[in-house]
Amino acid sequence: MKKRRFFALFLVLGLLVSLLSVPASAFEEIDVDARAALLVEQETGEVLYEKNAHEKSYPASITKLTVALLVFEAIDAGQLSLDQPITAHESAFEGLSIYGSTAGIKVGEVLTVEQLLQCMLIVSANEACNILAEAVCGEGNISQFVQRMNERAAALGCENTHYVNTSGLHDPDHYTTAWDIYLITRALMPYEKFMEICNSKSAEIAETDHNQRHVLHSTNRLISNWRELGYLYRDAQGIKTGSTEEAGHCLVSSAVRGDRQLVSVVLGAEKITLADGKSTLTKSFSETIRLFDYGFDCFSRREVVSADELVREVPVALSSEANYVVAHPAESITRMLPTELDLSELTRDITLPDSVDAPIAAGDELGEMTVSYNGTVYGTVKLLALSDVSASWLLVAKRDVADFFSRTAVRIVLVVLLLLILAFLFLRGNGRGRRYGKRSSGRAAPAGYRGRRR
Repeated sequence: MKKRRFFALFLVLGLLVSLLSVPASAFEEIDVDARAALLVEQETGEVLYEKNAHEKSYPASITKLTVALLVFEAIDAGQLSLDQPITAHESAFEGLSIYGSTAGIKVGEVLTVEQLLQCMLIVSANEACNILAEAVCGEGNISQFVQRMNERAAALGCENTHYVNTSGLHDPDHYTTAWDIYLITRALMPYEKFMEICNSKSAEIAETDHNQRHVLHSTNRLISNWRELGYLYRDAQGIKTGSTEEAGHCLVSSAVRGDRQLVSVVLGAEKITLADGKSTLTKSFSETIRLFDYGFDCFSRREVVSADELVREVPVALSSEANYVVAHPAESITRMLPTELDLSELTRDITLPDSVDAPIAAGDELGEMTVSYNGTVYGTVKLLALSDVSASWLLVAKRDVADFFSRTAVRIVLVVLLLLILAFLFLRGNGRGRRYGKRSSGRAAPAGYRGRRR
């Protein structure tokens, strides 16, 4: 009995210790339940999470973001305007599946560019894509518009994207990646009207002579619960849903909290039936929520380098007023980092010379510093001189003289001159000796002389 009580007490104590223990780090990376996923901090472009981000996937209606980009660029170029009326031609409806998403637009109906964008982005209307494509490239020229989509994606740096149509209807040769989708989304987000439309819970299309008035309700459960409850996310802003049997459930979204904006991409998520046999869970929405919570809760914007910090003293030559100059960063570097990361664990690779010659002006570039953690580089910054350091004219002159005579060409010239001087002196000495001998022989008496004549 006593043994049982002791064992029970041991278990209780062990449980209490485990509950009260604080983990070494609260930072744990998640695993998103989808074919591919990406989470990026918008301001810095830093990737906070990725899973198969560069692997090819089917985008479904996420394709429509590229259509929107070309339309807004056409507006910028003056080719279109938001209030411009566009007629829906019969050619825009060719090849569309009767089971695809639609806004019920009819042949001959006239809608403005803005209304067509609402139909395309809010309810993912396939016919709206083709109508807008013909507005840009002309009636019957949808294939030309698709080619422009491919060209624009390539220009943005999308290396694994290829479009076959404007709507995202499945085709084996119609694909992209989570990273490429982010690049396209990043190019679109500066357009305020785009963000306004894709973040709209609903929009009203006025009655026309071909159609009755109707209200568009967003397919994005993060911003609207009209279609399904349980996914509203207060910080969410847009952007686009997509789904086909082959692509799975896809979602591109953004969320803003404080001064931070995150962009997420989830591709190839499942829709599952829950244990009650009735309720369903669409994981493109639930996993996006997990991604946003992960980004906001586990990361914060932190200063990894301050422009005010003093990095290192660099010895100075040719100066009589200072023996060294202090190097400091040219600018501060702020990055999204795990909140639990100790900044002292960051690696700093500093490149500076062993010494520098005066004169030095404040702001002169001395070297650079790279900050990283576990192989991930968070920034490289130039290192500048903090203050002026004047040169000593005497030390500079001494240096210049020494440098002059240390040059190989100068040394060669000096040696040649020395040899020439030595040769000159040698030859001159020999020449004097020969002249003295001739004078002595010249004084000799002529042949046959026998004494003084009388």
